[in-house]
Amino acid sequence: METKKPRILLCEDDPNLGNVLKNYLELNDYDVTLERDGRLGLAAFQREKFDLCLLDVMMPHMDGFTLAEEVRNVDPDIPLFFLSAKTMKEDIIQGYKLGADDYITKPFDSEVLLLKIKAILKRNEELNKETENKEYQLASYHFNPKLRQLTHNDNTQTLSPKENELLKMLAEHLNDLLPREQALKKIWGSDTYFNGRSMDVYIAKLRKYLKDDEKIEIVNIHGNGFRLVVQD
Repeated sequence: METKKPRILLCEDDPNLGNVLKNYLELNDYDVTLERDGRLGLAAFQREKFDLCLLDVMMPHMDGFTLAEEVRNVDPDIPLFFLSAKTMKEDIIQGYKLGADDYITKPFDSEVLLLKIKAILKRNEELNKETENKEYQLASYHFNPKLRQLTHNDNTQTLSPKENELLKMLAEHLNDLLPREQALKKIWGSDTYFNGRSMDVYIAKLRKYLKDDEKIEIVNIHGNGFRLVVQD
């Protein structure tokens, strides 16, 4: 069985560096999408699923810092590296504050970059295995995302893929806010008006499934998102 190649979004406006780096990573068994500016990079990120982002800081239309904020709004956990000729301490600090896993200054050693990519993807793979097998006790309900099953007493409800993913995101943010935009972009792909209405329908379905225990509820935080609240 062929192993799926890790997917990397590379945003770099220097055509020479971009092509060289893309070819180098592809020779090392990565599937690389190269975009020349931040706006195109964001469109690619919203359109496709990636395992890691490599972002140049100084790009036309949308700089790497702004792009990183947009990426983090959709996926707070995706590994993210900045590639930059900006070596000022303030720029590096800003990069890390935006949630970068690394800030690599140009010129850099491609082999060192490759080792860093391998290390963080391996770490993420191990973390993902842990979360994939995680089950949740939500008041008197038991939720198994891997099997897409929600059990209460002896009754088991098999959830649809979207129901399952939405409840999983709510459970991961238990008693905290799940931003509406984050859920829409991750599950539906974009936060359009129609996708928003669709998500509201799925929230109503989940509320119906959870109605038999008054200690659990999904609270609408108007204009911001939802909270899955479980009382002790």
